[in-house]
Amino acid sequence: MQKIKSLMTRQGLRSPQESVHDLSPIESFRIPTKEDLRELREEPTDPQAQQEIINSIEEVYFSNDSFDIVKYELERLPPVLSLQELEEYRDKLKQQQAAELERVTSLQSGLQLAAVICTNGRRHLNIAKEGFTQTSLGLLANQRKRQLLIGLLKSLRTIKTLQRTDVRLSEMLEEEDYPGAIQLCLECQKAASTFKHYSSLSKICKNFDISHYTKVQQAYRLLGKTQTAMDQLHMHFTQAIHNTVFQVVLGYVELCAGNTDTKFQKLQYKDLCTHITSDSYIPCLADLCKALWEVMLSYYRTMQWHGSHEQEEEEAAGSSVSDGSNVMGTEENTFDRSYVKKKLEHGLSRIWQDVQLKVKTYLLGTDLSNFKYDDFIFVLDVISRLMQVGEEFCGSKSEVLQESIRKQSVNYFKTYHRTRLEELRMFLENETWELCPVKSSFSILQLHEFKFLEQSRSPSVSPSKQPASAISPAVTLFEQYCNGGNPFEIQADSKDDETEDVLASNGYESDEQEKSAYQEYDSDSDVPEELKRDYVDEQTGDVPVKSVSRETLRSRKRSDYNLNKVNAPILTNTTLNVIRLVGKYMQMMNILKPIAFDVIHFMSQLFDYYLYAVYTFFGRNDTFESTGLGLSSSRLRTTLNRIQESLIDLEVSADATGTLTAAEERKEKVPSPHLSHLVVLTSGNSLYGLAERVVATESLVFLAEQFEFLQPHLDAVMPAAKKPFLQQFYSQTVSTASELRKPVYWIVAAKAIDYEQTLLLMANVKWDVKEIMSQHNIYVDALLKEFEEFNRRLNEVSKRVRIPLPVSNILWEHCIRLANRTLVEGYANVKKCSNEGRALMQLDFQQFLMKLEKLTDIRPIPDKEFVETYIKAYYLTENDMERWIKEHREYSTKQLTNLVNVCLGSHINKKARQKLLAAIDDMDRPKR
Repeated sequence: MQKIKSLMTRQGLRSPQESVHDLSPIESFRIPTKEDLRELREEPTDPQAQQEIINSIEEVYFSNDSFDIVKYELERLPPVLSLQELEEYRDKLKQQQAAELERVTSLQSGLQLAAVICTNGRRHLNIAKEGFTQTSLGLLANQRKRQLLIGLLKSLRTIKTLQRTDVRLSEMLEEEDYPGAIQLCLECQKAASTFKHYSSLSKICKNFDISHYTKVQQAYRLLGKTQTAMDQLHMHFTQAIHNTVFQVVLGYVELCAGNTDTKFQKLQYKDLCTHITSDSYIPCLADLCKALWEVMLSYYRTMQWHGSHEQEEEEAAGSSVSDGSNVMGTEENTFDRSYVKKKLEHGLSRIWQDVQLKVKTYLLGTDLSNFKYDDFIFVLDVISRLMQVGEEFCGSKSEVLQESIRKQSVNYFKTYHRTRLEELRMFLENETWELCPVKSSFSILQLHEFKFLEQSRSPSVSPSKQPASAISPAVTLFEQYCNGGNPFEIQADSKDDETEDVLASNGYESDEQEKSAYQEYDSDSDVPEELKRDYVDEQTGDVPVKSVSRETLRSRKRSDYNLNKVNAPILTNTTLNVIRLVGKYMQMMNILKPIAFDVIHFMSQLFDYYLYAVYTFFGRNDTFESTGLGLSSSRLRTTLNRIQESLIDLEVSADATGTLTAAEERKEKVPSPHLSHLVVLTSGNSLYGLAERVVATESLVFLAEQFEFLQPHLDAVMPAAKKPFLQQFYSQTVSTASELRKPVYWIVAAKAIDYEQTLLLMANVKWDVKEIMSQHNIYVDALLKEFEEFNRRLNEVSKRVRIPLPVSNILWEHCIRLANRTLVEGYANVKKCSNEGRALMQLDFQQFLMKLEKLTDIRPIPDKEFVETYIKAYYLTENDMERWIKEHREYSTKQLTNLVNVCLGSHINKKARQKLLAAIDDMDRPKR
């Protein structure tokens, strides 16, 4: 330790025990050298020799702390001890111990020295801090305060002089020194303008401070100017609204202009709003609403302050009256409180009206028709929240804001909808009518566009994207944000937080057993449960997930196809896009209910155009409809005609002589869509595009089902006066979607079976046979073979697209009806027929029915009576046949005439024949 102290003395250091006051502020200091450190050792040592000694120590001594050195050394002793060897070994161990101890001592000395150096360094820094930094900065701070106080004193003296100016003005007026008085007034106004920042009341218009406002009110009360203060307060709030909106808009205009030109500062607020760019429109609107919110919140808190202090003053006034002191002062205070209360309540509507007008001017200053959908929805969100603020602020319905945003919305929506219709036409013309693979559990509520339906209970959609459940409906926005925050803060959209999971990877569902389509229909109640299951192993009882036995498939209903696929909805990409678009329309309608009718009207056009496209692509065929069997219902024809007249531009009025009104009407229409050339409807192998027809028609039916699901939501927002439109749309348009199946699948049925071949084969049959036949004719087998081939091709198509039961039933019904009418037409072509020939017709038809019932489950067989009644009419007498002809208008004139002619000579004479033919001619038979 003595050596350490001497070293510290040379270095100019002090030990930690020495007093700080013994040190001079600046002392010399140098880094200790190696020679200084070596003096700490007992004696000089050669470092290399010392290291060699340390390296000679055996590794076992460094193994662990529990190592027993004594035991180890005793065990190493040789059997015969030698004193000289033991002393040499002892000396060696002592050298090793001394070398190691010297190194430890050196390390300890170095650490002690480092601690002393650090302590002294900190002491020097502390001296520098106290002697220089704090003292100097303190002097600067005091000097700054002094300058500020000098400036304040100067301002107070000037203000005092201005207050005394009225005395001098009175003197000058008495002296009739009018020019001098005017000059003095102008100088006072100029001087006063430099002190406009000393405004106690105006400060609270944007940032209400309770302590500041309390002091100001106390000061006005002492001056007896409470009412004057309130009048000035409303003037300041009005000015604050004007200045706030102007400065916010001006800031964005100048920022986007990119220069420091001051010409914008000279513009009126209305003209300034027209210079806002599309990119800055939304941020500026948000900042505008945030700034106006601060003004209204300050007014709200001002009313709160007066409400709480009014109660305190009433209690104080009550105690004054009770003890009889200062009655006059109490009455005056009561009058002031009443005046303040009425003034504040009246100011609510005035301030909100100013806010509405400023925001309206901003809204109408920019054309929003080209905004993106999400951006426009955000604008609606902000205005919707602002209207909620107005309702909570003063109970206003914000008619000014509603009308302005309604104008912008209708203008925007017309442009937006027109673009969407053009996109829909593009989608339809490029649609190949392939399945969009979605899960069987698909619901439109899983789509982002319909998430708002789950939040429909909340009063509005918040721009801050807060969940509806996060805020209690009883808590107003002013209560929620009274102590901080702003309801118009822009936050990141949380739309992508939840990922849609509606698409199936390959059209199948791997997490459940594949189901049968027929299980959805009541007609399967007679099918045993064993037949509804997949093949079951009789030994193990296991049901394979993906295997379906051939026997099971054969035992199932043959009117349904592709039973090994899940009953996922049949829809296309275009259908999904239309559904998403409907969701977007409903979002806009939900936010802004005054435009509900316009939105629903445009939504109905989306459905109309989709329905018209499907009919145009797959259902329009005048050749087959002329037969009368596949003709659309009168309701469907009326709907299609209405759509064509109101929505479809047929390009027939392209001449330049058209009126302006006609041109405007054409702008609202869309050209008729054209089927993609990739869709082939003429191949018999694909049953004339049956897969595409199924996808198109059933996707339309699915779309109609979604509209049915949304009807209560649409009805809830539809104005009462416009509800008949909505009811008519559903009853005359949406409900007709399923009726489109008949004309679409009729075309397939008319081409799928060769009915002409049947007529040719029937023409070769001899019907005037003399004996009853036991064998049916070959035309029956040929027709049944056509049905078997039709059934096979249906199965092939079902491998691509599931054919729902209603579709397969309609297809079979159409084919059977056409076949039965073909049979009647063939029987009507017979020139000669006997009773036995008529019996042969019945035999052929019964054979046809028996084999047909094995191919289909449709019961009863369609138009069965149509054939049987015509065959049996041959046996009627003259009077019965005349009555029968009048009752059965479903047969053509040719068929009835032939029936009368073949009966001639059998049981009808020529006179009766003429009478019956005359009855046929007199009948007006509308084609069915």
